[in-house]
Amino acid sequence: MILWLDFETRSRCDLKAKGVYNYAMDASTDVLCMSYAFDDEDVVTWRPGEPFPVRVAQHKGQIRAHNAAFERLIFWYVLGINFTLEQFYCTAAQARANCAPGALEDVGRFASANMRKDHRGAQLIRLLSIPQADGTFRQDDALMAEMVAYCEQDVKAMRAVSKAMRDLSADELGDYHINEQINDKGVLVDTALCKAAIRYASAELIEIEDIVAEITQGEITSVRSPKMREWVLARVGDEAKKLMTIYKDGEKKFSIDKTVRANLLVLADENPDEVPADVAEVVQCADDLWASSVAKFSRLEALADEEDHRVRGAFVFAGGSATGRASSYGAQVHNFTRKTVKDANDVRQAMVRGHAIVPTYGKRVTDVLKGMLRPALIPAPGNVFIVADWSSIEARMNPWLSNAASSDEKLDLFRQGEDVYKHNASKTFHVSVSDIDADQRQIGKVQELACGYGGGIGAFAAMGRIYGVHLPESDARRMVDAWRRANPWAPTYWQALEAAYTRAMRNKGHEFQAGRVAYLYDGQHLWYCLPSGRILCYPYAKLESDGVSYAKASWKPAADAKEWPRARLWKGLACENITQAAANDVLRVSLRQLQNVVLHIHDEIVLEVPESEAEAACARLRDVMCSPPAWAPDLPLNAEVKIMYRYGK
Repeated sequence: MILWLDFETRSRCDLKAKGVYNYAMDASTDVLCMSYAFDDEDVVTWRPGEPFPVRVAQHKGQIRAHNAAFERLIFWYVLGINFTLEQFYCTAAQARANCAPGALEDVGRFASANMRKDHRGAQLIRLLSIPQADGTFRQDDALMAEMVAYCEQDVKAMRAVSKAMRDLSADELGDYHINEQINDKGVLVDTALCKAAIRYASAELIEIEDIVAEITQGEITSVRSPKMREWVLARVGDEAKKLMTIYKDGEKKFSIDKTVRANLLVLADENPDEVPADVAEVVQCADDLWASSVAKFSRLEALADEEDHRVRGAFVFAGGSATGRASSYGAQVHNFTRKTVKDANDVRQAMVRGHAIVPTYGKRVTDVLKGMLRPALIPAPGNVFIVADWSSIEARMNPWLSNAASSDEKLDLFRQGEDVYKHNASKTFHVSVSDIDADQRQIGKVQELACGYGGGIGAFAAMGRIYGVHLPESDARRMVDAWRRANPWAPTYWQALEAAYTRAMRNKGHEFQAGRVAYLYDGQHLWYCLPSGRILCYPYAKLESDGVSYAKASWKPAADAKEWPRARLWKGLACENITQAAANDVLRVSLRQLQNVVLHIHDEIVLEVPESEAEAACARLRDVMCSPPAWAPDLPLNAEVKIMYRYGK
């Protein structure tokens, strides 16, 4: 029997500032009402002052809630009812695992253009759940009746949405519970460092504006200027322009608001030809201005528990809708730059003492602060971090997934511990591997990172800018062609993927294989099955004259949009999604075997253990991460493991 439920609460703690975990565990939190139903029974509501429903308190079966961590923590820390973690099933995680948006109101819009977000719930929360100016809570029977009705409607909507979707598999549900265990443990924050970083705010914001002026050669001096929108619009492709398009009072206009910026940055990662790297950097600067490193430090400090200074609830299970990879909430550790300052302890000491940090530790305050985000996370006294990341896991996974005979040569290089970048350069420049110099190796690295997912000249140029490789277009074309000749499995595999998903769209209900992946179209969604057995989809797929399009869950529609924004599936994107999803499956298998995990970021796992157990923990972590899963026994894996006293790279 399934128990469906939803809580409405009030607290003196600010939910947005403190996060779900601290909010739910805050001593000032009160339950306003709990609406619930068993299986398909009518929804009913319990309110404090009434006898608590015995049937709920004694429930031994599954409990389904949307963003279930909140309900779980309310039971544990407010009501004192100790349901087990394993009883909880999150319907938001279920939606994301089915490649739909996680927010309940968005799932409705995603499924039907006729469904619109009801903002009354947010209004009721402001009126009843947040204290008034004098510190008291509003008492209003009519508003409370509305709140009960709203809570009951949420339960009905959640139940309907959940029953309309594929259930989480046993492995997915188990992985969700592991995610929650990591969220419950949390990670310690150096709050003194965060407070010091905030004091550098004004200098950082000035530098962000300077960066914009530098990139745009003085055309734009402030990302707040309307000129910034026009500058971006003049440099992006047609698909990006569609994302910027809004209709107001029947008139076509272009926007660069928060939602548009987020969508453009997603597109920049997938297709640099649509959003070039310099444009993406300006768009990112606009976001940085409103959510600078200082904002991240402020968020870390605000989220840190007042008693033990740990941030909890940072990981969103299956937050990456196209791949099922985890994303970050609150602390947003997935958005921390990998670049870390040297001598983080020295920088930290200088910051807390208020000393100048430039030019001693970097050219710009912005860069120094970004480089101190990771070191702001620390182990508890007497403990250390064991930090490990897989070596080139996507570059290994991609040829393995192709299942092509010609990919064995590439995989053997990894098995033998060879430098793949040098081998790329060797075949490009027609010299022996031993004679490859540093500049040629760097080109080989850019080839590997830019070309694996069907990237062309634009992708090579964008990746080259990151790694300091600047070549004329004719040479860039030669580098791309050389990589494809050296990796003949890749173009064949990309074509096979395109053929398989296109044939699936034309033959409803039939599977079509490409490499180690199978596609199936059920008349609504285009599904693909990974070697692990996990399935993902491109929702509401359509076969159109220019290929396959689908509703992209990570893009947000304008308030008056009549259709959810759609993206085009192409062979390079399909290859990237499959590779990252399969790499995430390797991460999930590893997490099932490990204890004391406090962080995981795509290809990286961080444990917190007593310093006396560090060497044994290193060996254990290396063994787990280098052992291929049962569904990929011949996949060559390697991981670098380090002991750290602050999180770094």
